[in-house]
Amino acid sequence: MIDEHNIVKVGMADLNVVQNSGIIRTTGLGSCVGVTLYDPALKIGGMAHVMLPSSDIAREGTLNIAKYADTAIPALLEQLQKLGANKERIVAKMAGGSQMFTFAGSGDSMRIGPRNVESCKQKLEQLGIPVLAEDTGGNYGRTIEMDCNTGILFVRSVQMGVKEL
Repeated sequence: MIDEHNIVKVGMADLNVVQNSGIIRTTGLGSCVGVTLYDPALKIGGMAHVMLPSSDIAREGTLNIAKYADTAIPALLEQLQKLGANKERIVAKMAGGSQMFTFAGSGDSMRIGPRNVESCKQKLEQLGIPVLAEDTGGNYGRTIEMDCNTGILFVRSVQMGVKEL
């Protein structure tokens, strides 16, 4: 059983980091994407709960950098590097990006999940961070949890049970 006291929770449009053997978790990934970055040598990890693909569409007064793929991933990388992580060792895993609803003739604007996945992959590629594993797409929600001692990403869903990435 997991000790709930050692779990760092990441909310929607949020990000956080863990060092020294902790668990980092986010729930409610539908069209959102959970992106994890991990330095296996130092066992430092971080997670972002990305809601939207690009901050170009931001309408809020103060930009929430954790909300958008193009701003959350660089911010998460920066936090890990402040803890001593080496960018050359950092690897990524991701889950989510479901197409939760189908709209007839709605075009690209309603493909939020797939667009979130594409934007996250594009930003990781720009930063030179390899994506080791992913569980994206589909039409169901997920909860993800990364064990920073091992780097294993556990993906839970009602429909698919538990997967280890």
